[in-house]
Amino acid sequence: MRLLLLPLLLLPLGVGHAGHEDDSDLPHWVEEKITPMHDSVTNWLDNSSRNIDNFFGTDDSLTIENGSYLRFSQEFTWHERNRYDWDTALRVKLDLPTTKERLRILIESDPEESQGSLAEQGANTARSNNNFRTEDFLLGLRRLSDRDKRQDWRFDAGAGIKVRLPLDPYVRFTGERQWQLSDGPWILDSWSRASWFNEEGYSVRSRWDLGRPLNDIYHLRFITNVQWQEEVDTLEYSEGIELNQLLGSRSAIRYAVVAVGRSASHPQLYDYYLLSQYRRNLHREILFVDFIPEVHFPREQNYDAEFGVTLRFELLFRADLSWGR
Repeated sequence: MRLLLLPLLLLPLGVGHAGHEDDSDLPHWVEEKITPMHDSVTNWLDNSSRNIDNFFGTDDSLTIENGSYLRFSQEFTWHERNRYDWDTALRVKLDLPTTKERLRILIESDPEESQGSLAEQGANTARSNNNFRTEDFLLGLRRLSDRDKRQDWRFDAGAGIKVRLPLDPYVRFTGERQWQLSDGPWILDSWSRASWFNEEGYSVRSRWDLGRPLNDIYHLRFITNVQWQEEVDTLEYSEGIELNQLLGSRSAIRYAVVAVGRSASHPQLYDYYLLSQYRRNLHREILFVDFIPEVHFPREQNYDAEFGVTLRFELLFRADLSWGR
């Protein structure tokens, strides 16, 4: 198995640029099954978000473009340590663009606060309950800033509950900023979030992403993550280098090398990993597939290689697809 997985980290899982690509890989009979279902859910999503927005906002909600979406994903994972696993995640965003406070209703499972350490997030090893996890299901309201993050800091605030008994309230504060360095090709993105959950306590995470296009096909990124969780009470940090490659109009692949460390007083690296993520738009920006082989070298295993592979299907419903029809 090791000999089979390692080459997959280095090979794009698809052909290069094709002269012409259709907008779907699905057979016609599958399209006929998916399209009516997708249209029905999308129309419901669009009508629901506009009706709620009209209640809180203005009549412009019936004509303005709406950014609401529903994303459903099903993930299957094999990891050398945890063997086979699977996970289901749901995220719903109901956008209310005409309300005075620019509100957004958020429904999601598998929030980043529940995804474990930085190494576990890379390996998906924190997702191990083998079912749809209602204990990680959030229902909340988020207030959006109208500032442009390219001009000034943009701060958002959100609050809600984690659906469990007893109900677990939470509060989030998020800040974003983007800089173009010296009017050149380098772009620096900053994203930070402070969270409080009644059961888990406080957590803080920050991501700094420095990147630039190398040409029309390749994009280079240097990514720094910092994370602290009250339950763990240890500062974690990671440094990664990514190279993104377009393989065609509907395919891309990401190569990444990441080092993960912990502790501010006695910093040490405790995991290195390599991964490649192949993503394919299977059907009209509605259905996507990701294939992610990876190899980890954890300190606790004396840096012996541990292999894993993830297959993920994602179904996306977006209200703006029906806007203007």
